[in-house]
This record gives sequence, C-alpha cells and structure tokens, in this order.
Amino acid sequence: MGYGFQWHAVGKRKTSIARVWMRKGSGKVVINKRSMDDYFGGHDSLKMLLNQPLVLTSNQEAFDIYVNVAGGGIAGQAGAIRHGIAKALMTSNIDLRPALKRAGMITRDARVKERKKYGLAGARRRFQFSKR
Repeated sequence: MGYGFQWHAVGKRKTSIARVWMRKGSGKVVINKRSMDDYFGGHDSLKMLLNQPLVLTSNQEAFDIYVNVAGGGIAGQAGAIRHGIAKALMTSNIDLRPALKRAGMITRDARVKERKKYGLAGARRRFQFSKR
C-alpha cells in the first residue's frame, strides 16, 4: 500500500464484501493483489460497471484503487467494488455526493437470494403435481 493520505470504504452486494482503499495516483486498480484486467479477464461489462463511479465524477486517472474482495460470484464482487469505490469517492470529496446519489451508486442493493422453504422444491417453486 505504501504511504500517503488515503480513503477507505466498504461496499456490499449480495454476499460479496469489498474493502476499498483509494489514494491520489494514476488510475491503477488492483483487486486481491491482481490487476483489474487479470481479475475480471474477458468480462468487459464488469470492468465497465466498477469504473462507473470514476467515469461519472471524471476521476479515472486521479486515484489508485486497492481492493480486497471476498464472497459471492464475480458479478456480485464487481457490484460490491462499485459500491465501495462510490463510497470512497464520497469520503474524499463530499461535493460528489449529489451526482453519485442521483446515479444510485451510494444505495446498498439489498436484494439477496431468498431462502428455501420446507415443503417446496425451492424458495417458491412447488414440487411437480401428479393427478395420478
């Protein structure tokens, strides 16, 4: 990580939790000690998703971002990182809050998988009905 002033935030999505550290830099994004391109591979839509807060606030080249993310799948992790970056940007400059809030990036997406109920095949799916 090194020295210097930095901002920290935690982002969440489904069961993924991303701890984000941000400091002045050249626009480098490191996720679990790997580059963003290495971590997300060919998933360009996920790379675009987590860059949205930076693009919206015109800070693509202004900060180096270090992320530690765990839990869930790759899409949930990308959403958690996006949430964490948006919150970290907000702590670095409170004037960015209205734009981030309008775009819905500060709000925690509370949708999670519904639990399976007894007597059913899944959360809501019934077992197949047989007349005979």
